[in-house]
Amino acid sequence: MTHQVFAFDPPERFVAGTVGPPGERTFYLQARGGGRVVSVALEKVQVSLLAEKLEELLTEAHNRFGLTIPESSPGPLDNDPLDAPVDEEFRVGTLGLAYDVEDSSVIIEAIAVEEAEFDADAESDAAEEEAAEIPDHLDRLRVRLTPQGVRDFIDRARRVLSAGRPPCPLCGQPLDPAGHLCPRNNGYHRR
Repeated sequence: MTHQVFAFDPPERFVAGTVGPPGERTFYLQARGGGRVVSVALEKVQVSLLAEKLEELLTEAHNRFGLTIPESSPGPLDNDPLDAPVDEEFRVGTLGLAYDVEDSSVIIEAIAVEEAEFDADAESDAAEEEAAEIPDHLDRLRVRLTPQGVRDFIDRARRVLSAGRPPCPLCGQPLDPAGHLCPRNNGYHRR
């Protein structure tokens, strides 16, 4: 089976977005450029970690290489929905980040989940070694962004993450419109 590498160097647009109502949202990374749109599905926590790690990468590039860290976008914020139709190319299993010193750009790579069967008899050491290597036969989305493009992505990702259900003030879990059983109350509800 052949694998595909969807490369955007640079994309016209690269964003995190969602489809569905809060509590039932599906998260996507979407890249557009060269007349094509590629959408890959991932988990909310992956979007959160990606934004966090990109922020750390910009800070580290500033400290080590003198990269000027851009503030928020000077232009209008990108609050547009994902480009339709949102056709999932693959589900992301691994995210990789790199900083290219030569052109001061950031490379983001989203790699598909490997759908391999689990062998219960396999040695645990062999499984750990295989987990450390990313196979070449998996589909990938590779995007090269400028520092300003990274800042725009981070800002939008944080807005998308905060647009979900509000957190419970006691436990931090998301509140459903019908309420929730808070573990901090031990099942007790005031009347």
